[in-house]
Formats: sequence, C-alpha cells, structure tokens
Amino acid sequence: MDLKKLIREVPDFPKPGILFYDITTLLKDSGGFAGVIDGLKSHYSGTRVDLVLGIEARGFIFAPALAYALHAGFVPIRKPGKLPAATVSVTYALEYGKDSLEMHKDAVQPGSRVLIVDDLLATGGTAAAAARLVREAGGAVAGMGFVVELTFLSGRAKLPEYDVFSLLQYDK
Repeated sequence: MDLKKLIREVPDFPKPGILFYDITTLLKDSGGFAGVIDGLKSHYSGTRVDLVLGIEARGFIFAPALAYALHAGFVPIRKPGKLPAATVSVTYALEYGKDSLEMHKDAVQPGSRVLIVDDLLATGGTAAAAARLVREAGGAVAGMGFVVELTFLSGRAKLPEYDVFSLLQYDK
C-alpha cells in the first residue's frame, strides 16, 4: 500500500508558503492506519521495548496502538499542566522561542527501554527533548519512530545517537 497516496497535501497552511501534510486522511482509512502501525511494529519487533512514549498530540494516535502491538506499556508526554501527578519537565528551543514537555515522574523507571513515537520528524527538537526526559529518568531510548519525516529540515541530524525510523519521507 502506498501510504503517501492517503496523505492530503494542503498548500499555504498554517501560513503562506507552507505545504502541510495532513494525516487525517490516512487515519480514516483502516488499511492506511493498520499500515502505519504494522510498518512501525515491523521495524521495532526485534528490539526490546518496555514502554512506548507518545508525544502530544498526534503521537497519542500512534503510540498506544504500537505499544499494544509490541506488548509494551504506553507513556504520554504532554504540554505543561496537563498531567495530574508529580512531573518532570524539559524546556527546549524552537526556531522562534521555546517550548516545554512534561512526563509523570514515575513513568520511566531506571533501565527501561523506551521507544519514542510521533507523527512527524521535522527539526528534531521535540524528539530530542523527549529523549532527554527519558535519559534523565534513567531510561534508555530504544529508538524513535515517526510516520512522516521532512528530510529537508534535517531533524535526524539532531538525533545521531538514536535509531531513527520514519515510514514516509518528503524532500520538499
């Protein structure tokens, strides 16, 4: 199945000059959604994964299904103030400003092997921040899986020490 055919390209969103790759059209296709989960599972099936960490918000779509497929637990990483118990946080730089992510303090135990999952790898800053949370909790990053990678933004270059896998790559 050609998953790219299921992704709608929306020009000039969210601002003029940007081509937005809309995955909602892929998600509503049962074969497309299964293809994403099966593709990620196939890549990581030989890797020990204790937890699959999903980055808010679209990582929440894929990470729980992949955790189920890999017989692992699921951990959400959220924007500040969204988790009810004690958290750890990381602040990271964006192109224009900064952002933060939080995880429950007890979500990752020392020695846990954690797979980080999100819908998109762009500049790599969010994935690097998530990896930092995992490492600071004593866990090890087992890999990073993405549905779409915008290769022209070179996000992979910020993650050289990790197994980075993306199902679909766009060069522009």
